[in-house]
This record gives sequence, C-alpha cells and structure tokens, in this order.
Amino acid sequence: MRYYSTVDKHHIVSLQQAVLKGLAPEQGLYMPEQIKRLPKEFFDSMATLTFQEIGMRVATQLIGEDVPANDLEQMVKHTIQFDAPLVEVEENIFSLELFHGPTLAFKDFGARFLSGLLAYFSGRQNKEIVILVATSGDTGSAVANGFYNVPGTKVVVLYPSGKVSDIQEKQFTTLGGNIKALEVDGTFDDCQRMVKFAFSDEELNQQIFLTSANSINIARLIPQSFYYFYAFAQLKDRKNPVVVSVPSGNFGNLTAGLIAKAMGLPIHKFIAATNINNVVPKFFSSEVFTPQPSVSTISNAMDVGNPSNFPRMYDLYRNDFNLLSNDVVSYYFSDEETKSAMREVYHTSNYVMDPHGAVGYLGLKKYLKDHKNETGIFLETAHPAKFKEVVEETLNTNIALPQRLEEFMSGAKRSIKISSKYQDFKSLLPTLIT
Repeated sequence: MRYYSTVDKHHIVSLQQAVLKGLAPEQGLYMPEQIKRLPKEFFDSMATLTFQEIGMRVATQLIGEDVPANDLEQMVKHTIQFDAPLVEVEENIFSLELFHGPTLAFKDFGARFLSGLLAYFSGRQNKEIVILVATSGDTGSAVANGFYNVPGTKVVVLYPSGKVSDIQEKQFTTLGGNIKALEVDGTFDDCQRMVKFAFSDEELNQQIFLTSANSINIARLIPQSFYYFYAFAQLKDRKNPVVVSVPSGNFGNLTAGLIAKAMGLPIHKFIAATNINNVVPKFFSSEVFTPQPSVSTISNAMDVGNPSNFPRMYDLYRNDFNLLSNDVVSYYFSDEETKSAMREVYHTSNYVMDPHGAVGYLGLKKYLKDHKNETGIFLETAHPAKFKEVVEETLNTNIALPQRLEEFMSGAKRSIKISSKYQDFKSLLPTLIT
C-alpha cells in the first residue's frame, strides 16, 4: 500500500516512510492511496469471530502486503489483549467500552499497535527513533506506557500544565526510563504546534530521527478501526440502521470509524460530538473551518481548537461537503449539559459515564430524537476513575480507583517545565535523548 499527503497528493511514500515520519512535508497527513472494501463473506461471519480475528482481517486488508503475516499477527495480538464490550445502557442505546486496557483509555489500542510497528521498522533500519507526542490527557499515558522500555525508542511527551487530570499526568510522568515529560506553560494547541514545527524543522531532523505517536500518524488510526467492526459484530439485532456517536477532539477516532465505513462496515451515520471547542460543529453549519483557541472543559481530552485530523476526514470525502454531510452530523455540548447527562444515566440506568463518554451519549440522544427507529452506539473512551473528582462531585458518589491507577498515583512525578516558545523546546530536545 502506498500513502499520499493530504497537502500534496503527488507526494507518495511507503507504509514504512509514512509511519516513521508521521507527518508529511508542509504538515500534510498521510492517507492510503486506496481503501479496499472487505468481502460480504467477512461481514456475514463477523459475529462468529474473536476480536483478534477481526483485527487481523482488517489489518491484513489495510497493510498486509507491507508487513509479513506472522509479524502482523503478533502486532494485532499485542494490541488486542483486552476486551471492548458493548453494554446496553438503555433500550437500543449501547456503550462501547474502550477503557479496559493498561491505561484505561481507548488510545491503548493505537499506542500498542504503533509501538509494535515502530519497533519492527526501527529494527530494520538500525536507528533509534524519538517519538514526539502532544497530549491533552489520554494520548500521553497510552503512548508512554505503550512504548515504555521498547528497544530503539525514546518518547517525549508535551502536555499543558494544569490542564490534564492528576491521574492522567501521573500515568506518563512517573515512568522514567525512555519516557520524558515536558510540562508546557500553555494549551494543548501550543503543545501540538511545537510538535508540528519540530517535524518540519530540517535542522532538527538532521540531528534526530523524529516521528509521531499522535493520531496524525496513520498507524494510530488503523487499529482504532478494529473496534468499530467488533462493536457491530456484538450487536444481536441489526434490523435497524446503526449509528455511532464519537466524542471528538482531534478527530482521529472518528476518522478511524470513517475508514471502517469505507471498508464496507454498514454504519448508517456517524455523530461527531464535541464540547464547547466546537470548530467542527460550526463547520457543519457554515461550511467554513475556522480554528480557534481551545477552551478548558471537564472533558479535557477534547479541548482542541484546531483538530489535526479534520483534513484527513475531509479528504476521505474528496473535500466535498455534501458527501461528508451524508455520513456525519455534528453537535456540541456545555459542561453543564455533560454533567446533567452523567447524572441522568446514573440515576436511571446505574451506569457511570466519564465526561467524554457523556458528550458522546448526548450527541447520540440528540440525533435519535428525530430518528427513533435506529440503534445507537456511543464510545465510552476512558474509565470514569480517570476523572475521579469530576465524576464523584457530579454523581455524589465514590468512585474506586482500579489497582492500575492506584499504582500510578503512588509514583513520583518527574517532569520538566518549559515555555510554549518553540525555540526553547528545540534547544532542550537534544539534551533529553543523549
């Protein structure tokens, strides 16, 4: 499979080049030249397959010709070591729980797959790889833990000071080893900007082999497509159209779902649900994409004012607004609406949602209000305990910390505070990886 840049479609690279570089020149994003549809027989038999078997079939369809089958199978098995159960919350409304991995967030799937793929490629080129990642919460913990002590790699995590939860911060600042955490005096958008500048900095790239583990790396999106197929396979009754609501910040998760749909997965509609960082909902109402400064909310992993994956999502539909609007609708919700939904579901269904899942639930409910004969799935992207203070205050109940989180909380935080100036970051980076 060959990959092109969303900025320059004549810039074509291999999978290895796309994964190792992460970002194309001029900050383009890599996309596969073609997305082949899976055969009808696969969908007919999908309910009888395990999660790993589904993942292997999808991975083979997307990148099988670029990685030997045995190696790819090991990557898929390493990625899918935990379940992603579909839980009925209300009649015909299901939560897809994506928080059963080691850091209790959906990004464990992408980080584990990417770590295997990068280890495979770094071994072939015999060169250490430095992975830069900007995080608003869960990406940092998933990537740091996915790459912890992976040979041939070092990880540098940039995160906005005071804008991630204590638990999220502890998950990537307590590891040490090949993991370095930079606490940036700014927003997530500042962190993301510095990472993008680093990739386009020729001088820096001559010194250090840089790649990304953010969702700008196409290898993050491939495994995230697996659980859309698995969710559909778990549905007992498929007579009604199926819609999926995705709580969205950088829009990598939604883009992975749209890739699954392009491969033939019969999802009728996707709902892009955001908090008040509503650049994409505004786009769907105006056809104008206007980045804006991010605003802090209780669903902090979605506090993104310039979603990196939007060009990739739009590119899937040939930058045609009408085509995209046929498959995607978008809504946004305030913190108060989010808390109200968390309370309502807890009191009526005894189900605890985290703030991000609650935004997805709200998007689904809003859509289903006018489309009653459809089955809805919303993505529950992180364990509620990762947002313990907000959840406990909202629901007036105690949330027990899983043992994995307890272990992180007992560790000592190790981070380096830096400004949001790119030159300060550029000067510091070489000293971190020697």
